[in-house]
Amino acid sequence: MPTWIRTLRPFDALPVPTLIERTTDHREAERFVRLFHEEHPEAGDPAARLRDVAREIARRGSYTHTSEELEFGARVAWRNSNRCIGRLYWKSLRVRDRRRTTSAEGVALECVEHLREATNGGKIRPVITVFPPDLPARRAPRVLNDQLIRYAGYREPGGSVVGDPRHVGLTELATSLGWRGGGGRFDVLPLVIQPGMGEPLLCNVPGDVVLEVPIEHPEFPWFAELGLRWHAVPAISGMCLEIGGVCYPCAPFNGWYMGAEIGARNLADADRYDQLPVVAARLGLDVSSERSLWRDHALVELNVAVLHSFEKAGVTMTDHHTESRRFLTHLAREEKAGRVCPADWSWIVPPISGGVTPVFHRYYDNPLLTPNFVARH
Repeated sequence: MPTWIRTLRPFDALPVPTLIERTTDHREAERFVRLFHEEHPEAGDPAARLRDVAREIARRGSYTHTSEELEFGARVAWRNSNRCIGRLYWKSLRVRDRRRTTSAEGVALECVEHLREATNGGKIRPVITVFPPDLPARRAPRVLNDQLIRYAGYREPGGSVVGDPRHVGLTELATSLGWRGGGGRFDVLPLVIQPGMGEPLLCNVPGDVVLEVPIEHPEFPWFAELGLRWHAVPAISGMCLEIGGVCYPCAPFNGWYMGAEIGARNLADADRYDQLPVVAARLGLDVSSERSLWRDHALVELNVAVLHSFEKAGVTMTDHHTESRRFLTHLAREEKAGRVCPADWSWIVPPISGGVTPVFHRYYDNPLLTPNFVARH
């Protein structure tokens, strides 16, 4: 076993794995099979496949997707993700079928390989790794982290936080399980993997698969002195991939970052790294009144720095103006194909300069479609 993986003692604070009692909804399965055949005419009449699925659900309470169905379902889940602005390239999603990987150690190894393949030397590739589904008599493994790469948050005695305040809880959990963080602002947290049955496992993410970009500004040399950085791959690992009534609770997936996700949220939000006052002070802005728009000025320069730094490092990233136009291209393609494109306006509109992006000036249909990525139970 690699040195960065070790099995942990049982821990009372972790959720106790329980069996999944719910059987697969036959109607959901039928809808998915028909959708697959509708978009794959070469697969022929779905009648035979529908009979096989119905028999399998009746016999064991669920059914097994073919490799082709899994690949299609994962891609359509991205296509149906109403909060994602970057769906234009949904067909390019690489699907890693790891449904035979059931051990916590195996999940850890495959998550690391996922990051390696997705990072691709900075030329980020959209990737999803699909582990076994929940079954009526078997609970599947889960990664308890909401993303494969997250920074620790250390709570200080006075109540302040060093690092990312959003992940104080996960940091405390990892610490209680034996992890020893360095106490820095950008310490990568280990993965905490809960197998279907048995003890949890702690997996330190090897440094060679965590590509990070130091943040600097093209005009202000002092910006590098702030010591900011961010990782290259946003790999979401805390959601369920739902395909035709089957839940895959461990299916980490990633695209690439839009600069505003880092520059206008992760580093800027008051409940995250809260860097706007710091940047404003270094810029010499008047922070005594909101009417000076010091927050806006600092926010723009922080986003300029993020975009500049990723470009300089050769790491894939898009900006919110380009991505807004791409989303409308995706929307037009979906409408031409006769499909509804669900979109949550509050998420599609970027968190910076929303009113000057084309996605701001319209409304969207927002039905809940499946396959999709949904909250995990």
